[in-house]
Amino acid sequence: MPEPPWTHSFGLESLLKSWSQSGRMRDWLAASSRLESRAATTLPLPEWIHPALRRSLSNRGVTELYSHQRQAIDAAHAGHNVVVATPTASGKSLCFHLPVLQALLDDPGHSALFLYPTKALSRDQEHGLHELLADAELPIPVTVYDGDTPGDARRAARDRGRIILTNPDMLHSGILPNHARWASLFQGLKYVVLDELHTYRGVFGSHMAHVLMRMKRAALFHGSMPTFLCATATIGNPLQHAARLLGVGERDIKLIDESGAPQAQRDLFIINPPVINAELGIRQSTLKTAVSIASDLIHARIPSIVFGPSRNSVEVMLKYLRERAGSVAGPDAIMGYRGGYLPERRRAVEQGLRDGAILCVVATNALELGIDIGDLDAVVLAGYPGSSAATWQRFGRAGRRGKKSAAILVCSSNTIDQYLAQNANYLLQSGAEEARIDPNNVEILIQHLKCATFEAPFDLTSAGTRVAQPDSARGENYGGLDAQSTRDALQYLEGHGLVHSNNGKFYWTGEPFPASHVSLRNIGWDNFVIIDVGTDQTIGELDWRAAHTMLHEQAIYQQDAEQYQVERLDYDNHKAYVRKVEPDYFTTALTYRTVSVIEPVHDGVVGLARTGYGEVKVLEKVTGYKKIKFFTHENAGYGDVHLPEIQMHTQSFWLTLPEDLIESLPMTRAASIAGLRGLGQALEAVSTLFLMCDPRDINRTLGDGSSGDSAPGRDPFSGRIGGFDPTLFLFDAVAGGIGLSIRIFECIDRLLQDARRLIAGCQCRTGCPACVGPSEELFDLRKSALIVLDALSDSH
Repeated sequence: MPEPPWTHSFGLESLLKSWSQSGRMRDWLAASSRLESRAATTLPLPEWIHPALRRSLSNRGVTELYSHQRQAIDAAHAGHNVVVATPTASGKSLCFHLPVLQALLDDPGHSALFLYPTKALSRDQEHGLHELLADAELPIPVTVYDGDTPGDARRAARDRGRIILTNPDMLHSGILPNHARWASLFQGLKYVVLDELHTYRGVFGSHMAHVLMRMKRAALFHGSMPTFLCATATIGNPLQHAARLLGVGERDIKLIDESGAPQAQRDLFIINPPVINAELGIRQSTLKTAVSIASDLIHARIPSIVFGPSRNSVEVMLKYLRERAGSVAGPDAIMGYRGGYLPERRRAVEQGLRDGAILCVVATNALELGIDIGDLDAVVLAGYPGSSAATWQRFGRAGRRGKKSAAILVCSSNTIDQYLAQNANYLLQSGAEEARIDPNNVEILIQHLKCATFEAPFDLTSAGTRVAQPDSARGENYGGLDAQSTRDALQYLEGHGLVHSNNGKFYWTGEPFPASHVSLRNIGWDNFVIIDVGTDQTIGELDWRAAHTMLHEQAIYQQDAEQYQVERLDYDNHKAYVRKVEPDYFTTALTYRTVSVIEPVHDGVVGLARTGYGEVKVLEKVTGYKKIKFFTHENAGYGDVHLPEIQMHTQSFWLTLPEDLIESLPMTRAASIAGLRGLGQALEAVSTLFLMCDPRDINRTLGDGSSGDSAPGRDPFSGRIGGFDPTLFLFDAVAGGIGLSIRIFECIDRLLQDARRLIAGCQCRTGCPACVGPSEELFDLRKSALIVLDALSDSH
């Protein structure tokens, strides 16, 4: 007998059964897979573990260690640098907690420094350490040192701290410039713990490598040489990445990448929303589809997390979810979590997740890292997060207690998402992406050399001159520079009046605290504060770059599913004044970007076109905003924005179609530019997959070349009047570059072939987001892109 229609079934198994019988889900489902459970591989605790630590572990039900934990603990205890690269929720914290606490018990003079990429993560780990020490009845002080630490606690940390938990920014600007005041920490520094190693990539990672160089130099100044214990989610090059960050050889690090932790069963679903405009290849809204699935989870009382691609998308989905399921769970059981929320609000959400008071959280990647958020059973991704590693990191947020979980990826209309919808094995079988940094980036290196000289003078008394220096010469070197190159760099600073040399020693003479002028994360030091004029209360803060798109005047700023209109932006003082409103729309910013070549480095030819690689200047400006209706997502109007432009120097690949080639193509100039634009989208997609990088690491821009120089290898925008050389730029999306665009230049022949296969193999008629972008009214975009590719194939 069938159940009455008003009957509700709860739990994951019941919902999965319901989905399997649902016509809607069958229509949406692009692929599914089941990852079977796996039993744990365990080893006994080492004999040398202190009885108090054994008792604490026993109180938690831990009588054995996973095999990777035991291997890491043994290696650390033996004095080896260690990097543990195992999946999320595999118990990596114990890999460094146990050897650190044992060392501090063995020698009261020892100390340890724990580094986490975010304040929230350091606070979360502080809680775990305190619990472990409380169970062991050990009075070892553990202190978080960050921007929220009160003054008296900071003094206690400097004077008596034995375990300090901090973040790279505080180490860089707060601890290292004042290392003499931290002598008690540095004199006995036994271990440095570097968690979430995979987050230190790109420019941030390049900066971090220099911060660690300076930290090792400060430790050596105080007479210590710490051992590094690193932990990372699965990435493609954990050993190489750790070696570059730490500035050591790969042989000096012990890699542990075989997990002994159990794995619960996980059902994976790839959802492809239905096409709603066949001519343009547009699919149903990713956000709405994700909300529909999350609503099912909430109705079934399944603790879950929904990841959105942006802060705005998180707020939109939060509003929609409360509308659909708030009456079932209550609005306080459905919460948002993103950068910009005040610290106390974020911590309240974290605690609510651990306590089980929150049934569903909608978050950005701020919750991707290893913060303990309790027992979740399902993860929904609204769009591919940009990398395989990030996808599995987010999927790993559910099933952390050994229970079966569901992982759902809702694809968007864009190229990479649609590739995954058609090729699910790429996600299931491809390796994780590599993490890349460039510590030798001159701009970054010289900034940190200034900081290092301020922190302690350089002694190059035995470095000698370049001509006379023998191979055996000794002299202090900085980072990857040899002694002579270090001398040259310091003399460069001396020539600018920042350093003074005396008998081979170099002393800082510039303004004090140069670290205060160096931002590790490539954003302005001061966030924009958001003030509600109705209550005169600060309700949030945003970083400098996000303020341009989210806090311009007349923008609808969203927080906790409520809307505020920006009445005034005090740009100089970094304050945005907002008022609570109830609009039927939200806003998205419209940006305009230009790229100009500063210095060509390499040039080449592909078919009848020119290619190049070099240094470029990127100018980006928010020019306006668009009003989008809630729920229907209709365009409700536009507005202007008047803000300063954002400037960045980086590295770029470019592809130029000379004017004579454009004239020879069997289509109009406008169609030729449209074809190059479509090729650019396909080329960006295949480059991302080939380089195994995050799509956000590469940006593209098309210049019309109306003032371009037609000479091969020259700046396509050098100022010549009358030329028409449309140029496609694919550039590294971070200042200084991270080595992606040079690889595009080197592999352009293969990438063009991959782009042709993508475009020719697409099932659309004239263009869609899965290949060259939505077709335009005047052009067959797909055909135009293939014609351009034919021209690039000539002479090949």
